[in-house]
Amino acid sequence: MLFSSLLRQIVKRGALTVVSADGKTREFGDGQGPRVTMRLHDKTVGTELAFNPYLKIGEAYMDGRLTVDPPATIYEFLDILTANLGTRFAGPLFEIYGALRRMKRRIDQRNPMGRAQKNVAHHYDLDGGIYDLFLDSDKQYSCAYFADPNMTLEEAQVAKKRHIAAKLRIEPGMRVLDIGCGWGGMALTLAEEAGAEVVGVTLSKEQHMVARRRAAERGLEGQVDFRLQDYRTLTESFDRIVSVGMFEHVGVGHYREYFDRVRELLTEDGVALIHTIGRLDGPGSTNPWIAKYIFPGGYIPALSEVAAAVERSGIITTDVEVLRLHYAETLREWRRRFMEKRDTAARIYDERFCRMWEFYLAGSETSFRNEGMAVFQLQLAKQIAALPLTRDYMVEDERLLNAAAQESQRRLLAGD
Repeated sequence: MLFSSLLRQIVKRGALTVVSADGKTREFGDGQGPRVTMRLHDKTVGTELAFNPYLKIGEAYMDGRLTVDPPATIYEFLDILTANLGTRFAGPLFEIYGALRRMKRRIDQRNPMGRAQKNVAHHYDLDGGIYDLFLDSDKQYSCAYFADPNMTLEEAQVAKKRHIAAKLRIEPGMRVLDIGCGWGGMALTLAEEAGAEVVGVTLSKEQHMVARRRAAERGLEGQVDFRLQDYRTLTESFDRIVSVGMFEHVGVGHYREYFDRVRELLTEDGVALIHTIGRLDGPGSTNPWIAKYIFPGGYIPALSEVAAAVERSGIITTDVEVLRLHYAETLREWRRRFMEKRDTAARIYDERFCRMWEFYLAGSETSFRNEGMAVFQLQLAKQIAALPLTRDYMVEDERLLNAAAQESQRRLLAGD
């Protein structure tokens, strides 16, 4: 009854049916759109959901205590909830809950070097086969850039890398640092297409191993140096710094440390490009289910929080771009691919893991569609005159990178 009361307050639009463990059926919403039927499979789960929905919905789905009748999936259920709530909390009590979580977020997001590596390992040192099930062939685990809505995921990830490279204005021979280099795709692209000398750092042993192997396979060991190292221990200077999808792991208490380090590592005329998920509705706290099961120590920042930290570091913000629905489209494709290979994922781990991952991908996508999440690309420099006066060079450099790649592919096919 408590959960039904909560849903009655939240679900004003859509068609949601809830079947309780005793077989009773209740309907919510205005009946418009495809009907989604959710089932609760024991007598206590409804009470748990009512008191802590932000954690317990995900846990109940993982444990099979909450299911959704086909053809609908957990995505359609979460879409109804988040479309009705938007950026609001589920009620006054949950606003207090959110405020308390914000008050303790510096403790939750404390990421000194040893703890940071453990948090990274929790997510990124999974069996690498899991990521192969749904990522593109370059293993880009961040927002793609759909310059054309009809792009494939592979094409949009290539477009993302070139979009970023154009903003960095890299010249051949420049030293580039990739903070949080993942499986190495960005660093390898900057070396091959822009002629950069790249150092890529990661805290993931699995990613480090794969990145080094990929560099060797492409004959780039002398041009790309992948290291299992915390960026905070670096002492070299770099002409350019790029960081894609890593800032979400920094933690709000470490923002000043992060941007101070970026400033110290850049040459005097250096440029940095930080690509991060961001929230459009102001500072908040990490969803408790995400914090527990997916990204411990992580936090998605508001632009105001990032800007304030940049200002205090003494570095200059030279350009900001907000990518709105690009990540929603990326996640939709990841979710589709994962569901196609779900049986393989279950063999690698188990059914509970599959439900966890499905909930993670579905919840992330709905957050970008309905809950004010976006992606920020911040271009930073130490000198105000480090870049051309207008943004036209970005478009031109991106065009030149695309043209050069097409010519290279043509020559390869022609055997030149």
